[in-house]
Amino acid sequence: MKKLESSLKNMVLSLTGFSILAGGLLGWINAATAEPIAQANANALSDAIAKVVPGFDNNPSEEAENVEVNGTTYKIYPATQGGKAIGAAVEASANGFGGALTVLVGFDTEGNIIDYSLLSHTETPGLGSKAADWFKKGAKGDITGKNPGEKTLSVTKDGGEIDAITASTITSRAFLQAVNNAYAAYMNKQVDSTSGASPQY
Repeated sequence: MKKLESSLKNMVLSLTGFSILAGGLLGWINAATAEPIAQANANALSDAIAKVVPGFDNNPSEEAENVEVNGTTYKIYPATQGGKAIGAAVEASANGFGGALTVLVGFDTEGNIIDYSLLSHTETPGLGSKAADWFKKGAKGDITGKNPGEKTLSVTKDGGEIDAITASTITSRAFLQAVNNAYAAYMNKQVDSTSGASPQY
């Protein structure tokens, strides 16, 4: 068998063939995994909504609405029971030390915090991840039951009432800002702009 000559033409043909093969393989893998990944994300969101606003009998993720406040869009997942509003889960973000920190906050109809779930963050490993539990019921920075409309949530270093995560004040500020943003979006959704009254569901 005759050995192929090493030439520019042969190298270009080989690289082109390899690129086409690799691109096709990556496209197939993407198509094969896209639906399972989307389903897993949807299940994780449904679980998070059920955790932060328990007791609903509707499907909040299917009834989600986008609300714009001060040029930023927030996603609100309304929770109802027997056709009556019991609250909502609101997805909001704020910039922390390492980038965006995103939370899902559950509110009752009065705007009191039921619970929250830390959806994503890019904070320092071991520090930023503490926000997943630090502000939970019974924890040092407990925000459950608080209403950001009565008093904006802020850390004690800024004159607020919430204890910051140890050695992670910037992350704590970002987390509380995201919660305050979620509240603002929820109240914007809940209050009728013409009468100022909450709509009846």
